[in-house]
Amino acid sequence: MTTDNRETVTLAMTGASGAQYAWRLLECLVAADRNVFFMISKAAQLVSATETDVPLPARPQLMESFLTDRYRAREGQIRVFGPEQWMSPVASGSGAPSKIVICPASMGVVSAIATGASNNLIERAADVALKERRQLILVPRESPFSEIHLENMLKLTRMGAVILPASPGFYNEPESIGDLVDFVVARILNQLGIEQSLMPRWGE
Repeated sequence: MTTDNRETVTLAMTGASGAQYAWRLLECLVAADRNVFFMISKAAQLVSATETDVPLPARPQLMESFLTDRYRAREGQIRVFGPEQWMSPVASGSGAPSKIVICPASMGVVSAIATGASNNLIERAADVALKERRQLILVPRESPFSEIHLENMLKLTRMGAVILPASPGFYNEPESIGDLVDFVVARILNQLGIEQSLMPRWGE
């Protein structure tokens, strides 16, 4: 029996605008030879169907095969978990990877994580990351923020989570929507400690 020692990153999509960021991030994680545990909420599936041309199957097993083919991943490199697969690795501190990104992060899921709701596997995975003092990156896409939103994000920041809004910069003189997407994805990869060539670091 062989052991896969490649780093695993959990990527979860929730129902905020910005599905393009998540799909590009998944592509980059696969290209960087990371294993990926993938989760997507029903709301995120609806948003993705509205914003992109990704014909995502509804069932986790079919979704796993589809994403593996679409991103030319190794067999088993992408594993998809449904919202109530409580026996999956991400549901426990003894099995969950050390890094989780929720991209995009809806204000609903931010609120649930901040209050420890754990009503589904995405919220539970984030709760595990917080209790185990592991890396949790939230990529909210909301405007404007209410006081409730700000309080929840401040609470999570104080717990050790990173709030990385999907707010692309313009100092790199973007020429396309893809450039704007890459700006945010590059920032996420930098936080994860993964080498990237999407955007040079400041001063390079």
